[in-house]
Amino acid sequence: MENHHYISSAVLDLEVIHDILKNRKKLALSDESRVNIEKSRTYLNNKIKSSDAPVYGINTGFGALCNVKITSEKLTELQENLVRSHACGTGEKVSKSVIRLMLLLKIQSLSYGNSGVALQTVERLIELYNNDVLPVIYEQGSLGASGDLAPLAHLALPLIGDGEVYFENSIIPGADLLNKMNWEPLKLQSKEGLALLNGTQFMSAHGVYALLKAYKLSYMADLIGAISVDAFDCNLSPFDELVHMVRPHRGQVKTAERIREFLSGSEIAESEKDNVQDPYSFRCIPQVHGASKDTLSFVRKTVKTEINSVTDNPNIFIEADKIISGGNFHGQPLALGLDYLAIALSELANISERRIYQLVSGLRGLPNFLVENPGLNSGFMIPQYTAASIVSQNKQLSAPASVDSIVSSNGQEDHVSMGANSATKLLKVVENLNSVLAIELFNASQAIHFREPVKTSEKLNEVIQDFREEVPVLTEDRTMAPYIAKAKRFVDLFEAKDFLD
Repeated sequence: MENHHYISSAVLDLEVIHDILKNRKKLALSDESRVNIEKSRTYLNNKIKSSDAPVYGINTGFGALCNVKITSEKLTELQENLVRSHACGTGEKVSKSVIRLMLLLKIQSLSYGNSGVALQTVERLIELYNNDVLPVIYEQGSLGASGDLAPLAHLALPLIGDGEVYFENSIIPGADLLNKMNWEPLKLQSKEGLALLNGTQFMSAHGVYALLKAYKLSYMADLIGAISVDAFDCNLSPFDELVHMVRPHRGQVKTAERIREFLSGSEIAESEKDNVQDPYSFRCIPQVHGASKDTLSFVRKTVKTEINSVTDNPNIFIEADKIISGGNFHGQPLALGLDYLAIALSELANISERRIYQLVSGLRGLPNFLVENPGLNSGFMIPQYTAASIVSQNKQLSAPASVDSIVSSNGQEDHVSMGANSATKLLKVVENLNSVLAIELFNASQAIHFREPVKTSEKLNEVIQDFREEVPVLTEDRTMAPYIAKAKRFVDLFEAKDFLD
């Protein structure tokens, strides 16, 4: 089938996911995945028939109730009770973009044949994805251990005709969805509810979404930073390859290379300078942006491992003839990584705001607050205030959630990752970084106007001209908020080639 992505044991990574989302590919199970799922289910069915020994989550209660044995005729009721009782989400609704990723990643995790779900359960999840029928899920409720129980319960509710879904731009009850699609509610078999609820797909979906945005914004930070370098009439020497090869952190080297590429052919960059040195927010762009790039690489590796893993519990190992209750649902790797990513992105916003501040300070031949007739006009005085308030909030959001843990389930779950809180606050940091970079571009475009007729590079000039079609050079005070909104949209929609490199 054309324009399909086949779920298989092949590695799922950011490039593949970006391709799936960008080209709106449908999902389908590979033959390999079908065989793995069916073999696992058959093995589990045979195991239940041949023995009535208690196996956690299959014929027992859950959490602190793990020692309560459940009779075979009650197993479907047990699993459906689990899904309904755990659907305790609250707060803001999760974005549709993240919900799509949750579905994709849950399908991927169940496809390996270590979870014991029925084939029709995975196929129903695929039908939800392919029809863009998205369960309504809430931001709050997961402790990031035992899996993302509450949000994944909301993901599973429509399978049994419960909960709510986004359907054709409306929110409708799960029972109505079954009628509209002519679907029968699934009768969850032993272990299936637990397999759907245990897992890290809420955290990891946020991680994938944030990484895709973060790589794009990291590229934009370099691009916009390069415009600011020329706008502030900075020296090009701090970006010389020789400087960075004697301290060759990969991100640092990559950043300096990008800045040199962006500024290649710039008349401003090549002109003789009166200033011997530049402020750190310009001179140290490779070192600061580069360290954030290295953090992105680390978190990308962590997330890649996670989304190609089995994270429910217990796990089924057919060849070893074992069903093992372990802890792969614990989100500690993600919690630490997502906290680290929030810090790294906050730093990109921090240094961007410092460049904004320098640009409005009336230095290097630029007018105070980047406007003619300052005094009568306040010019770009207050966009810097806005950027300052945003980076201050980012500092608050960068306090790590992963250092916290609260005992739950009567002490059975006595250490949790709080990775879901790491995940949701990370998205706010991502949005804030977009806003600060947009304000820097707004300022830098205005500032570089005062360098004319001396020109920046052809590449940067093209970006600036495209930007000015949306946000013009201001000659007198205007209401700034609409221009900042347009700048944010420009940054968000900018076509950055190879930004995932």
